[in-house]
Amino acid sequence: MSTPTLHIFLFTVLASLFVSTFCDNQSRKDVALFIFGDSINDAGTNNYINTTANFRANFPPYGETFFRYPTGRFSDGRLMVDFVAEYANLPLISPYLPMKDDEFMGGANFASGGAGALVDTYEGFVVDLKTQLQQLKQLEKKLRKEMGSEKTKRIIKEGVYLISIGTNDYTKPLLNPALFQSISMEDYVGMVIGNITSVLKGIYKVGGRKFAMLGVGQFGCAPSWRRLTRNGSCSGEANKISQLHNVALTSILAKLETQLQGFKYSYFDFYTSGSERIQYPSKYGFKEAKSACCGSGPYRANSTCGGQRGVKEYSLCRHPEKYVFFDSGHPSERANRQFAQLMWNGSASVIRPCNMKELFKHEGT
Repeated sequence: MSTPTLHIFLFTVLASLFVSTFCDNQSRKDVALFIFGDSINDAGTNNYINTTANFRANFPPYGETFFRYPTGRFSDGRLMVDFVAEYANLPLISPYLPMKDDEFMGGANFASGGAGALVDTYEGFVVDLKTQLQQLKQLEKKLRKEMGSEKTKRIIKEGVYLISIGTNDYTKPLLNPALFQSISMEDYVGMVIGNITSVLKGIYKVGGRKFAMLGVGQFGCAPSWRRLTRNGSCSGEANKISQLHNVALTSILAKLETQLQGFKYSYFDFYTSGSERIQYPSKYGFKEAKSACCGSGPYRANSTCGGQRGVKEYSLCRHPEKYVFFDSGHPSERANRQFAQLMWNGSASVIRPCNMKELFKHEGT
């Protein structure tokens, strides 16, 4: 190779290295992750409130797969939000409640197991969605005091707000069918969506611009609902209300995008992704999708995992990674990882109009 050619070759190599490093740094830009919702996202909030064991997962065998001890996560290991944080090059996002003023690192997790969009969903035992918004406002004030207005404004504006809510709002009325004699399912869903909308607008008012919303999953096929049907099939009523919720949610997200300047969102179709794994478990590397790994009774559907919720006896499978559900209503770590991968870089068939990887890269406007 002649000297000029060698110089050109070396320059090209160095230039390409510089470009790839620059692009890599761009993709790893620090963007905070703020997490809201229910037990799908709760990383231990309920350990710090006055509640009962029914709303906690701070005892073995929860956490056994990854942490080797219970953290308060309703899984044998990590949650979807933990994997999303990993993909975004963030640390595990800590619960907000025990966070000291100087401990803000990469975001905050406000989610509370059992929480709903309606204030009276398990009121007194959980941190409802509206209160989680108030906690974000408190955090924003603390950050302003600590970091100054400009830096705080940037953190809030560039942050991604990941929300999973709704399932708990529907469990009580579904178990009390008399309620739907006085109000239609559609109107009830409208109330839930109305509350979610006001919280989204509240986060927007604080300065948030990028939202990642989980639809409600196919919870009528969770073990806890199968035990209520005559032959262990999925609950049609529960799945119907899930679908009504998801249609209304996607409609309001599209509407907010046109109404609020700079509002950008990802909607994860949790219903479809979950139902595929429940219907065709072996296709996704699972062996069991009807029964839980941990619990008691048919399908291990009684919420007795860990023996702390009034009944001490429970059974535990040997290989949680072979189960879609770890307990009667929550995915195993392996299922959570698969869902998180779809949320992060899945196609428009499961996450739309953009995936979370694109959302993280997007500049807040």
